[in-house]
Amino acid sequence: MTVHLEVAEGVGTLSLDRPPMNALDVATQDRIKELAEEATRREDVRAVVLYGGEKVFAAGADIKEMQGMDHTAMVLRSRALQDSFTAVARIPKPVVAAVTGYALGGGCELALCADYRIAAENAKLGQPEILLGLIPGAGGTQRLARLIGPSRAKDLIFTGRMVKADEALSLGLVDRVVPAEEVYTEAHAWAARLAQGPAIALRAAKEAVDTGLETDIETGLAVERNWFAGLFATEDRERGMRSFVEEGPGKAKFV
Repeated sequence: MTVHLEVAEGVGTLSLDRPPMNALDVATQDRIKELAEEATRREDVRAVVLYGGEKVFAAGADIKEMQGMDHTAMVLRSRALQDSFTAVARIPKPVVAAVTGYALGGGCELALCADYRIAAENAKLGQPEILLGLIPGAGGTQRLARLIGPSRAKDLIFTGRMVKADEALSLGLVDRVVPAEEVYTEAHAWAARLAQGPAIALRAAKEAVDTGLETDIETGLAVERNWFAGLFATEDRERGMRSFVEEGPGKAKFV
């Protein structure tokens, strides 16, 4: 298998394993979707780390495979391609990308599906599809613009240039930069901390933010309001408030 899901102590690590560059061929795309949906269903997965290994996150699509596709083939395939990445974006739990080495094209688009991105000092990110006479097709034109703004997204998409970790940080494309040997450890720690949090409230927070970005503010506020009120029916809310009153903030143990 080219993608694996390993679970320990509430954290599911979704790992790409297609040496040497984790090229995202059709089989890998389908496997990403399958395991993202599994991570969504599994109650023992409370947070997720996306990881490509110590040397490279994912250098993009399998160009040799794509070269053999004509227009009709890609019309049939393009929805499945997007759906595989959307399955990651729709995991209703905290997701962090641990980015080492190259995250280009589909690799960058996969990282964009995470809620938070921790990059190695040697990481390089970009959307080079324009250099092939194409545009990003796995959500890059949409998620990148929403994350860093349209003009910055257009610069990266129009030029196809790669950005190093420090520039990616300044653009808001990644959220933290750490030494390469610490990327997975830091990402896992981020996920492990949230895996101990209130699962339903975290799901509510993620859905409220994501829905608000995709719709008008009134709809977003309605989603927020409904979730906020609904959480008053949860045991975690009772535990959190009782702990705050009796012990002070930050000491609640959630179920």
